Amino acid sequence: MITEKDIKPIPNYIIKRIKNRDKESYDGSTNFYSYFTKIKKELVLVTVACKHYQKQWFCKQVILHGVNYDKCLVKDIDYTMLGYSVGWYEQGLAKYKPKFDYNEWCEAEDKYYNIYAPIVNKKYALKFEKYKYSALDKYRYSDVIKYLRIYEQFPQAEYLVKIGLQHLATSKLILKKVGKDKVFRKWLIQNVKILRNEYGTLPYFSAKAILLSYKENLPLLEGRKLDTAKTELLQDYIYTNHISKVIPKSEVLQFLKYIEKQETDTNSYRDYLDACEFLEIDMSIDKNKYPHDFKKWHNIRIDQYHSKKAELDRKERKELYTKFEKIANKYISLQRNKEENYAVIIATSPQDLIKEGEILNHCVGRMNYDQKFIREESLIFFIRNRNELDKPFVTLEYSLNKHKVLQCYGNNDTKPSNEVLEFVNKKWLPYANRKLKKIA
Repeated sequence: MITEKDIKPIPNYIIKRIKNRDKESYDGSTNFYSYFTKIKKELVLVTVACKHYQKQWFCKQVILHGVNYDKCLVKDIDYTMLGYSVGWYEQGLAKYKPKFDYNEWCEAEDKYYNIYAPIVNKKYALKFEKYKYSALDKYRYSDVIKYLRIYEQFPQAEYLVKIGLQHLATSKLILKKVGKDKVFRKWLIQNVKILRNEYGTLPYFSAKAILLSYKENLPLLEGRKLDTAKTELLQDYIYTNHISKVIPKSEVLQFLKYIEKQETDTNSYRDYLDACEFLEIDMSIDKNKYPHDFKKWHNIRIDQYHSKKAELDRKERKELYTKFEKIANKYISLQRNKEENYAVIIATSPQDLIKEGEILNHCVGRMNYDQKFIREESLIFFIRNRNELDKPFVTLEYSLNKHKVLQCYGNNDTKPSNEVLEFVNKKWLPYANRKLKKIA
């Protein structure tokens, strides 16, 4: 590992080159440049900070990257979310010494200090035998250390640089394919103009989109579209919570091609899938998973689903009505129909609740009161005027567990008159509780 003792001053010829590059900048900001040098027989990239101050020019080394080291050395520089700060206290350009200015070299994470800094002696790296054929002098991106590290592992990176695909030269996915597939190399040459984006109008092609285009023998734009669709599908709620039950990730491309060919979408396929699951159709069979005529079989399965659902609903409603009537008969003695102004009638069917709710415009027929009724949690009674027993007037919910009135409302959920409430609480409720004890 490089230590502070190994670091040499900036060579004069390098200072001259940097100064010539920096002479146009007099705005007081800090600029960065870099140069290659050799330390302990290894190639090292040194980043230099430069600043103009009161007609004087200052420069100093702030970062050292070694190709064979996973750490870097830094001095008088700090990485923040807003950028890089350089301390110039030692040079007398600042009144106060920053916290990060230790006046000594410190070890830091390599990834946080990859500053864009033009290299003033790029060809110097080609003097090293192992980088002689790296084509680094043609590599136009700033992550040269990353490129050289990858080049040592994948020498075919040089091939990508020379054909003008520098932006792919650090992609291990592409490099692995280039190294073992001669046909793929020829395919890259055939598509090099598109991949270079020479026309300046094409979107960026990711490594996955490129490999997908090659594998599926698709034009790059179609491959990119398919790759984007695949990424979006794998993140889509409809896929993760529904379609993935029958279409694994390994079949996603096949599925995307299928729905495109069938001129349908994931929403329609989800409806088809839900219907098939309800009908207990084996979706592991391809003819069910990928029907030849999707629209035809989608409509068939949806119709079958609705038919079966309706049949089950009829059965369930029949059972509900039977249970409801049984419970109503059990507690029918809680009704009160004496010579008084009001009568209390127990509901005998879910339809009674629906009718009552529709006429009085409240929720007794729309919520789960029928379920609470058959579970014997609460009962529903209708308060009627003595002379109009068939006309809805006031609805009452009575708790079988608490032996009290839970709700009592008239039209549009309005509170009944004091006369009605007095009848309910003073006459009917004590009467009902007495009757309930006998039933128990």
